[in-house]
Amino acid sequence: MSSWLGIAQQGVDNFPPPETPVIITASRANGMITVDGRLDESDWDVARPITSFFRVEPVQGGVIKNPTEVRVLFDDKNIYFGVFARDSMGRKGVRMQDLSRDFNGLENDVFGVQIDAQNTKQYAVSFQTTPYGNQQDVQNFNDNIRDEDWNALWRVRTQRTDKGYYAEFAIPFKSIRYDKPVEGVPVEWGITFFRLARKDYEKTVFPAIPQSFSENRMTYAAKLTGLQVPPPSANIRIEPYALYQYDENREGDVLVDKLNNPKVGGDVKWAISPNAVLDLTINTDFAQADVDQAVNNLERFNIFFPERRQFFLENSGIWAGAGNSFVRPFFSRTIGLSNAFNAAPAPLDAGARYTDRNENRTLAALAVRQRETDDSPGATFGVARYIHNYGKENNIGAMITYRRDDALNGLDLESQNNTTISIDGFIRPKSEITVSYLLSTSIDSETEENGYAGRFFAGTTTNDYYIGYFNNFVSEDYTPDMGFVRQRNVMQHSPGGYPILRPKWLPFVRRWDPGAFFNLFHDFEDFGSFQQSNLYIFPIYTWFKDNSFLEASFTPTWQNINFDFAPLGLEIDEGRYSYTRYLVRYNSDRSKKFSGSIRYDFGNFYNGTRNTVIAGLRYAPIPHVAFNADYEHNNINGVGILSQDLNTDLYTTSLRLALNPRVQLSTFYQYNSFDQQGRWNVRFSWEYMPLSFIYIVLNDTQTEIFDPIQQSTQFISKITFLKQF
Repeated sequence: MSSWLGIAQQGVDNFPPPETPVIITASRANGMITVDGRLDESDWDVARPITSFFRVEPVQGGVIKNPTEVRVLFDDKNIYFGVFARDSMGRKGVRMQDLSRDFNGLENDVFGVQIDAQNTKQYAVSFQTTPYGNQQDVQNFNDNIRDEDWNALWRVRTQRTDKGYYAEFAIPFKSIRYDKPVEGVPVEWGITFFRLARKDYEKTVFPAIPQSFSENRMTYAAKLTGLQVPPPSANIRIEPYALYQYDENREGDVLVDKLNNPKVGGDVKWAISPNAVLDLTINTDFAQADVDQAVNNLERFNIFFPERRQFFLENSGIWAGAGNSFVRPFFSRTIGLSNAFNAAPAPLDAGARYTDRNENRTLAALAVRQRETDDSPGATFGVARYIHNYGKENNIGAMITYRRDDALNGLDLESQNNTTISIDGFIRPKSEITVSYLLSTSIDSETEENGYAGRFFAGTTTNDYYIGYFNNFVSEDYTPDMGFVRQRNVMQHSPGGYPILRPKWLPFVRRWDPGAFFNLFHDFEDFGSFQQSNLYIFPIYTWFKDNSFLEASFTPTWQNINFDFAPLGLEIDEGRYSYTRYLVRYNSDRSKKFSGSIRYDFGNFYNGTRNTVIAGLRYAPIPHVAFNADYEHNNINGVGILSQDLNTDLYTTSLRLALNPRVQLSTFYQYNSFDQQGRWNVRFSWEYMPLSFIYIVLNDTQTEIFDPIQQSTQFISKITFLKQF
C-alpha cells in the first residue's frame, strides 16, 4: 500500500488523489457461481480478499468497528463481487427502512460498487444493495450530478447471519460499457467500494477517499486488473409492453366521459459498440410513473417538479443544466404535455436517444414525436449534446434544442419553432475546488426575440469548511420551450458558507455546520431594480451520532412587490416589505423502526404573519411494512390588501407492503384543504424476471371528497418483458 494512504489514515485533511492507484486483482471462476448470497463455491476461497477499507464517518481515519471483505471473480459472461459485511451486533444490527428498489442510501445498511470501466475519472456507475437484497443502480457525473433512475440488468442476493451479512453480485459484462480490449494490453477498470453500517453511522470506503467527497470521486479509484472481458458482440435489449387503461370522469353524479384503451408498445436498447448506445421507444407509455404530490406555493417563483418517466431519466445527467432547478435549457417534462407545463398529458408516438461516450468526449442526441390532440398540435422535439473532457476532471460542452409545433387548423394555430443554444463547462483545478458555468440563448419564432440565461458557480469543499458563490440570470425574452426557468427578468447572487465542526467536547454530535447564505435578486434588464433579498443564518445545523438532525435558523427578508402577486389567492399590495422568518426543525434517527420529524416556520409575512407546521411520522416494524403520515398546516393572518386570514391543511399518508424486494404494494393518499381535493394512488408491482414487471395502478382524484363535484378515476394494468441478447 502506498505511503499516501498511511498519511491519510492518520490525519483529517483533504489528501490528494494518489499518483499510483491501489491495484486489486480479479480471479477467474473455474466453476459455476450460483448467485444465492452464500459464497460457498470453492472459487470464492481462492479469490484474494480486499479488507483495507478506510473510515470516513463518523470521523475520518481510525479503527473500523464493522469491517468488510470483498472478493472479485469473473467468467465469460459476468463479473462477480462477494461481500462479507461484518456487524458487531449481527442480525440485530441491521437497519432497514423498506424493501423498495431505489432505496434511501443514507438511512439503510448499504454496500456499493462503483465502476469507471472507461477510465474517464468523470463518470461512474454504481451497483448497491442492502442486507435484504434491495437493488439500486446509479449513474454519477463528476461526483456532482447523481441519477438514481438509471436501471441496469444485474442480480444480487444476500444472507443475514449472526456475524453480519453476505452479498453476492453478478453483473453481466453486457450491462457495463467498456473500451474494446486490445490484445497484449491488460484490462484495467477504475473501481471503488463503500459500505454504510447505519446503526453506528459508520461509512467506510476502499480505497481511501477524503471525508468531503463521495465514493464516486473516481480520481481516487483503485485499478481492477486481471479481467479477461469478452469482445464486443451484438448487445440488444428489448422491452415490449401491453397495457389496458380505463379512465372515467364525473361531475357530480353525471358521467362526463370515459375511455377504454388497450395499448402496446415498447423500448429497444442497442449497444452498437462498447461506447455507443441507441435507445428507441414506440408508442411510449409511463403508466407506472410516480404521481406528483400537491404543494401549496407561497413564493414568487415557479415550482420545479422533477422528471419521473423512465425513458427520459436514463442518462439525464449529460444534458446542460442537469441538476439545476433555476435554469434548464432542456427539461424533459415539457415533452408529452399539451400546451402548457401543467396541461394534460399528450401521447408520444416514438422517440430515440443516442449516447456515445469515451474517456475523451460524449456525444448525445434525443428526438421525440408528440401526437396531436383535440386541444394541441403535434410537436417534434430534438436535442443534441457534445461534451469534451480535458485534464483530470474538466469538461466543456455545447447543446442545441429544437421544438417545432405543427399548425392546427381547428384552433387556427400556425406552426411555431423554438431553439436554444447553450455552452457550459465544469472545472476542478484541485480536488476540493469546483467551478461550473452555463450560458444559453433562445430563438423563438413567435416572439422573434432572442433571450439569454445562465448560471455560474464556484465553491470549495474540504473536511473543515464550505464556501461558495453562485449566480443565476434569466432575461425577459428567454423562452426555452423545451426547458424550465423559475422566473424571467431576474438575476440572483448567492454567496455563503459554513465551517464543518466535529467537536470532541460534544461527544453526541457527529457534525455541526453553522453558517450563512445571502440571496439577492434584481431585474436582469435593470441591475438597479431590486426584487428581493434575504439573509439565511443558521447557527444550529447539527447532525447527532445517530444521524438525527436539528436546525435553528432565522431569515431577515426584504421584498419589492411591483407586479400582480396573489399567493394562494391572497392579493399582495405593491410596495416594499421587510420581515424576519424563524425556523426550527428536527428529525429523529430515521433508520429506526419508529421515527418522526417536526418543522416550525414562523414570523412576519409581508404585512401580516404566517405560521407553518410540518410534522411527519414513520413506522416500519419490519422491512416488509412501512407506514408514513405527514401533515402541513399554514396559519396566515392579516395578509394582503384585504388583511385576509387563511388556514390550509395538507394531509399525506402512504403504506408500503412488500413480500420481498421484487413483489410490492404501495398506496398513497393526499388531501389538500385549500382546493378541497383528495387523491389516491395505489400501485402493485411484481418483478417476475429481472427488470420485467407486472403493474396494477389505480388513480382517483376527487374535489369535495364527501360530496364530489368532480371525480377522475383511472385503472391501469400493464405487463413488461425484458430480454437482453
